[in-house]
Amino acid sequence: MAYGIQSPVSGEAGARPQLLHASSDPPPSRPHPSGPPGLRLPACTAPPPPSGARRFRCRVRGGGAPAKMADPAEEAEPKQKEKQKNKKKAVAVDESELLTVPDGWKEPAFTREDNPKGLLEESSFATLFPKYREAYLKECWPLVQKALSEHYVNATLDLIEGSMTVTTTKKTFDPYAIIRARDLIKLLARSVPFEQAVRILQDDVACDIIKIGSLVRKRDTFIKRRGRLLGPKGSTLKALELLTNCYIMVQGNTVSALGPFSGLKEVRKVVLDTMKNIHPIYNIKTLMIKRELSKDPELRSQSWERFLPKFKRKNLKKRKEPKKKNTKKEYTPFPPPQPESQIDKELASGEYFLKERQKKRKRVEEIKAKQADAIKKRQEERNKAFIPPKEKPVVKTKKASTEKKIDIEAIKEKVKNAKKKKLGALPVEEVKLKMAADEKKKKKK
Repeated sequence: MAYGIQSPVSGEAGARPQLLHASSDPPPSRPHPSGPPGLRLPACTAPPPPSGARRFRCRVRGGGAPAKMADPAEEAEPKQKEKQKNKKKAVAVDESELLTVPDGWKEPAFTREDNPKGLLEESSFATLFPKYREAYLKECWPLVQKALSEHYVNATLDLIEGSMTVTTTKKTFDPYAIIRARDLIKLLARSVPFEQAVRILQDDVACDIIKIGSLVRKRDTFIKRRGRLLGPKGSTLKALELLTNCYIMVQGNTVSALGPFSGLKEVRKVVLDTMKNIHPIYNIKTLMIKRELSKDPELRSQSWERFLPKFKRKNLKKRKEPKKKNTKKEYTPFPPPQPESQIDKELASGEYFLKERQKKRKRVEEIKAKQADAIKKRQEERNKAFIPPKEKPVVKTKKASTEKKIDIEAIKEKVKNAKKKKLGALPVEEVKLKMAADEKKKKKK
């Protein structure tokens, strides 16, 4: 839109020139010319603004530079800053927790109709594998090539270099197929069996390789915590697989996980917590409670913090106590008494007034007394080897007393009773009588 400025009439006092029309662009910064009264300036040759452009109107003081018009960008700056702050607050909350996916919903598969012209350039990925995986990869490589050929991706195995390579072809229409092929060879290199690794080619399956080698300094501590993740006979790992619907493989310094996105997130949290000395059983218990709560449709929209257990960390290690304990003395405002000097001690004992000869004689006597005590102690230690140990007193065995009287009559009675009892085979007469009684019974019958 063109614009012009009308100069004030000379007769009018205090009159201001008025801007007739203005576009969104600021006016030229040239001084206002002083012309004859009532003279119009030629219009600028600016192009007309679009139909939806905003128009601004302002006043310009006579004889000075034209006033600057309000810029919409400057007005919008504080609003944009406020929006950015609100966005940062929103990002702080985990987006995956806010999203809700309806039950039974599945993303439609990517077909050739979605990308009929294919890819413009060839993409390739390569990864190395350890020596102990060479025999297994050589055996299952035809199956790998067959699985990748369905997505029009080539796979090559180089046994000399010890590497696997995947590349796209002209027929490849899915741009994400090469990423899935890259994840497949990564999992195969990390000792994941082919039957599980081939699931990565599905749309609803992802993988995560967690590096745990650098999380713990000491090797012994690392092995203990890695074993804690496995559990006795792999029970902890199996429970984690059932709760997260993921396949987990612990190999060397990495943990490979394969499954849905929500499960992979939980697996990574449990693995990292285990390497931070938090036992996996606590996280497994939390996952079991979450699994039961998710079945209730009323609790889905509520907070689960009141149901989840809160474990307090206990430091069982006691602090090593120092050998020498410095006990603090009670505070007294008075300074300690001044220690006695050597002259004061001699004055108190009377040595100060002795002559030099007497002092020397006293020193010699003290030295001789100390030497005599040392010799005596040394002699006692030597004589200890020749002192016999104390013998234990011999315990005398008590002889059986023969003073008890023998009862002869009681013995006779025992013998008589023994004769009366029938021991061993029956006598001949009794046998004949029994046989006769048996024959009579048979005849009666």
